[in-house]
Amino acid sequence: MVKHQPLQQVYEKQLCLSFLTGIYGCRWKRYQRSHDNSSKWECAWFIILCSTFSLLLFWAYFWLEAHNDYNQFNWLLYNRSGEWKDGTVPILATTAVGFSYITFLMVLALCHISLGQQLNLYWIHKIGVLAALITTVSGVVSISDVWGDEWDIILISLQFTGPFLHIGALAAVTALGWLVAGHVIRAGRTKFHMIVLLVYLSVLLVLYMVPLAITSPCIMDRNSLKPRPDVIGRRGAPMVILPFDINVTGSVILDGVPFLMRDRTLRRTTNIAKVFPDKQHEDASLFNWTEIRSLNAGQWFLESDPYWTVGSLTGRERNRMGNLTVCSLVEMLRLTARANRSALLNLQRPPPEHPHYKTWIMDTLWAVQRSGISQKRVTWTPDTDRGRVRGLQQTSLEKLSGEEVRHRGISSLTLRYSQASNKDIQDFLVNNMSVMVYPVNEPWLYSVLWCSGVPSVSSDAPQVLRKVPYPIWLMSPYEYCLVWITSDLVSIAIVTGIFIFQKWRMSGMQNYNPEQIMLSAVTRRPSRDVNIMKEKLIFSEVSNGVTNTDEHLYPENGYDIGQYK
Repeated sequence: MVKHQPLQQVYEKQLCLSFLTGIYGCRWKRYQRSHDNSSKWECAWFIILCSTFSLLLFWAYFWLEAHNDYNQFNWLLYNRSGEWKDGTVPILATTAVGFSYITFLMVLALCHISLGQQLNLYWIHKIGVLAALITTVSGVVSISDVWGDEWDIILISLQFTGPFLHIGALAAVTALGWLVAGHVIRAGRTKFHMIVLLVYLSVLLVLYMVPLAITSPCIMDRNSLKPRPDVIGRRGAPMVILPFDINVTGSVILDGVPFLMRDRTLRRTTNIAKVFPDKQHEDASLFNWTEIRSLNAGQWFLESDPYWTVGSLTGRERNRMGNLTVCSLVEMLRLTARANRSALLNLQRPPPEHPHYKTWIMDTLWAVQRSGISQKRVTWTPDTDRGRVRGLQQTSLEKLSGEEVRHRGISSLTLRYSQASNKDIQDFLVNNMSVMVYPVNEPWLYSVLWCSGVPSVSSDAPQVLRKVPYPIWLMSPYEYCLVWITSDLVSIAIVTGIFIFQKWRMSGMQNYNPEQIMLSAVTRRPSRDVNIMKEKLIFSEVSNGVTNTDEHLYPENGYDIGQYK
């Protein structure tokens, strides 16, 4: 006589798994989940998701490093639209939202793979992924058209971030070994999974060798570090009011008075739209000094906050700035002389119809003499009529050879940071040529140029660079090799341990009796953590006393059995 006892089917609350499958694929119910292999269509969507994540990661890194040139980007937009606005704000906001969203989906997808769950991206997420991909591609194309030269910032920034990005990438790929090992060992030695394993090991090998291609001036002997580069306030140091050497841009007005103005018109930086609305689009050099002095040139700064510094100003400084007018060259040079500083002049020639078109250089030299500043403290930038300004220091904005520099009588070069590689800087220094690099607004770029041996830099934010007493990081070649080898050995040890542990773990699961796992697990589970559904089962009276059905025994289908005698 066989004794029958009702069995209990136990449904475990898998809240974490329900969250993963619910958010990723809207599979909130237990019966909707599956351990089957993902379809080719879903695998294709996973590849699209990975591609979108990689592109957004590149895009976010670009904008992070391009912070040095945000003002230049806004200037380009102004020249195209005629409206001054901070165009980086919407770009940064959309990039942050898109990158966070795609990263979240990537984490959910990797969790699916780790738990052996079937990938099934919800259709709303598919639309979101495509929208993020299309938007990012459009952004890359637009930047290539409007600001194509800025892509150089990526290669330059890698001189600073390269060693750290390498360690981060190595840590990420090493951690992915857990997923790769579990997936390959679980599926067996199929051709596809062997290809996956081979690709993974190839990527690891490449990462192990990447430091051979990393070059940085900050990897050097500390004793070889040159003195701290001088900081020159670019275009009058718009973020501060001296006390730095300054680089100014200006022209000559109808009265023959040289004045400071970067723009060709007065529309952006003054209230000319209110004072002279009919003349707001005219060239700034076609006004007389009385008209120029009647304009307010400070209120626009407080309203537009182009350098994000207005918030740091005191009430007194705000009142003073709100009443500023256009500054003449003589006023600026007198202020420079009193502060015992130097000035680099980058004046623009007035248009041909201007009455001082032919005499603008003499007008400028006369302003220098009137200011009382020593000519040795004034550097001339324009390449026109250098023979007439021999008394001033000479510099050029072009990248010239040593022979051309000596032929033109130039004492220094003023180059954009993308024009001056570490090799170029070393060649200039060997030939006793002074180099000033611009624009340098970020401490990381200042550190790289410092390690390269640059004598001076021109900055819109000298007050920021003043707080950099030493390169942010400096490492000897021996120390870098030690870090490189150590990180590689640690990665190899971790990956090897992961594959051994996953092999042992999978073999143990395959050799263990599933019924024993379920029977022992249920007896230890508190009643408050499970919902119990009682069901009467009919057993056929056979010699072993029980007939098994897979749907009641295997936990991957969501069922456990307990209290079986």
